[in-house]
Amino acid sequence: MIEFLQSWGYLGLFLGSFLASTVVPFSADALIIGMLMAGGKPWLCFILATTGNWLGGMTSYGIGWIGKWQWIEKWLHVKRETLEKQKVKVDKYGPYLGLLAWLPIVGDAFAIALGFYKTKPFQCAVYMLIGRAARFLVWMYVVPTLR
Repeated sequence: MIEFLQSWGYLGLFLGSFLASTVVPFSADALIIGMLMAGGKPWLCFILATTGNWLGGMTSYGIGWIGKWQWIEKWLHVKRETLEKQKVKVDKYGPYLGLLAWLPIVGDAFAIALGFYKTKPFQCAVYMLIGRAARFLVWMYVVPTLR
C-alpha cells in the first residue's frame, strides 16, 4: 500500500498521511521518509503530510464526537463506569492530549476520545496540528542527513 501511495507522488503523500491518521494501519512516517529520500521538496512534503495527517486526526475526532455512550456500552461492551473513569483522565489533560495524537496505536484512540468526550474542538485542533507538525518537521531535517 505504501509503494502504491508513493507512486502517486505528492497526492499519495497527502492521502496516505490522511488515512494513516485514522484507523487504517500504516505509517505516514514511512511515506514522508520515502518522498524525501526520493528527492521530494522538503517543505512541500512537510505541508502535505502535516495537513493530511491533521485532517485525518480531526476526522477521528469527529467520529468520536458523534459517538454515543449507549453505543460504546452496547457494541463494545464497555461499562459506563469505565467510560466515566476515562472521561476523568481525558478531562485532566484536556486538549493537550492532542499533542500526542500522532503517536502510533494510542494516537487514534486519543483523537477519538477527545471527540467522544466533547473536549474543546478548537484547542484540540490546534494541539493536534502542533504535534503532527513537530513530528514531520523532525523527519524533514533528519532524512537529508541519511542520504
